[in-house]
Amino acid sequence: MSRKIVVIGVAIVVAAIGALVLQRTRTVTPSTRAAESGSASDRARARASADPLSADSVTLSSSEIEQFKVEPALERAFVVQRDAVGTIDFNEEMSVTVYPPVQGKILTLFARAGDDVEQGAPLYTVDSPDLVQAAQNLIAAAGVFNLTSRVLDRSRQLYAAQSLAQKDLDQAVSDQQAAEGALKAARDAVRIFGKTDAEMDRMIADRKIDSVLVVHSPITGRVTARSAAPGLLVQPGTAPAPYTVSDLSTVWMLANVAETDFPLMRLGADVDVSVKAYPARTFRGAIVNIGASVDPNTHRFVVRTEVRDPRHELRPGMFATFVIRTGTTVRSPAVPVNGVVREGDGTMTIWVTADHRRLVKRTVAVGLEQDGFDQILHGLQSGELVATDRALFLSNALTEASR
Repeated sequence: MSRKIVVIGVAIVVAAIGALVLQRTRTVTPSTRAAESGSASDRARARASADPLSADSVTLSSSEIEQFKVEPALERAFVVQRDAVGTIDFNEEMSVTVYPPVQGKILTLFARAGDDVEQGAPLYTVDSPDLVQAAQNLIAAAGVFNLTSRVLDRSRQLYAAQSLAQKDLDQAVSDQQAAEGALKAARDAVRIFGKTDAEMDRMIADRKIDSVLVVHSPITGRVTARSAAPGLLVQPGTAPAPYTVSDLSTVWMLANVAETDFPLMRLGADVDVSVKAYPARTFRGAIVNIGASVDPNTHRFVVRTEVRDPRHELRPGMFATFVIRTGTTVRSPAVPVNGVVREGDGTMTIWVTADHRRLVKRTVAVGLEQDGFDQILHGLQSGELVATDRALFLSNALTEASR
C-alpha cells in the first residue's frame, strides 16, 4: 500500500514539473523570437514586456540602443519670439492712383498692367476740352500782353519828347502790368495740364492749340492696375482710376496676432517673414503699424510689417509667416524634436538612460521649438543621456507591450 502511494506521489511531481516547463516555454518563446529576429523597435517591444523593474522602461542591447542615438542633452540658446500668419499686400503708402487733372476722353495708352515705369514716363493721353479753353486764354493773354508792351514803349518815347501827358503814361504802365499778370495766370492754368514752358511758347508762337494732354507717372514703380481704355471718359477722383502705379521695393505683411501677445508688440521691432514660395528664404522687415482694435470674433488684431523686397520676389496675396523677437535669449536644455513624444493625454515625454542600456520614459515640460530642437523647461538636466531619435518607436513599443 505504501509503495502505491509513493508511486502516485512521484507521478504527480513529474506532471507538475512538465506543466511548469510547458508554461514557461509559452511565455518566453515569443519574446525571444522577437528579440532574435526583427527591428530595434520590435526588440524594444519584447524587452518592455519582460522588464520587471518598471512599467515605463525598455532595456536594449548596446547594438540596439545605437539606433536611437543616445546623446547628452546640451544647452542651446532659445530666442523668445511669437509666430503669426498673414498675407503679403501692396504698400499702400507707396501706391499712387493716376487720375487725369481734368475731365477728358482717353486717346492713347502707353503702359500695360505689370509694366515697370520710371517717374515722368507717359501713361496715357486725354483729349480735354478744358485744355482747349485754357490754351485759348493763354494765346489771348499773350496777345494782349504784347500789345500793351508795345503801347507802353511808344508812350515812354512820346513822354520823353513831351508829346504825352503823365496820366497817359501811367495808364499805359497800368495796362501793361495787368496784361502781364493775366499772362502769368494763363500760363499757370495751362501748366496744370502738364504742359511745359517750351510747349506753351510754341503754342503762343504758332497760334495753334494742342488739346492732347499727356498724363505721366508720378513715381517709379510697376503698373499694378489699369482700367483705362481708348475712348473712355475719365475725370479727376472718379473711381476706378485709369492707372495705379506702386513702388514694389517694399511690401506689407499683414499678420493676425493673438490679443494675448498685444503687450509684446512695439513699433519698429524687427520681424522675420517667410513665404511658401521661397521656403529657404527669410525676408526682413519692421513693424510700422499695430491695430487699434481687436476682432471680437477671432480675438486677434492686425500688425502691419513693412518688408524690404528689392528684387520684387513677393506678390500680394501670398501666404506668409510672421516671426517677431519679443524678449531676450535664454539658454535651456534641448532635445531634437524626434526625441520628444506627445502622448495621447497631451503630455510630452522623453527617454533617458544612465547606463546606455535601460531607457526610462520621463514626462517633461516643453517650451519653444527652434531650429529642430525642443526647449525643455522642466524634467531634464544638461548632460543627462537622452534618446535623440525615434523616440516614438519606444513609446509605441511600451504601449503595445502593456496591452
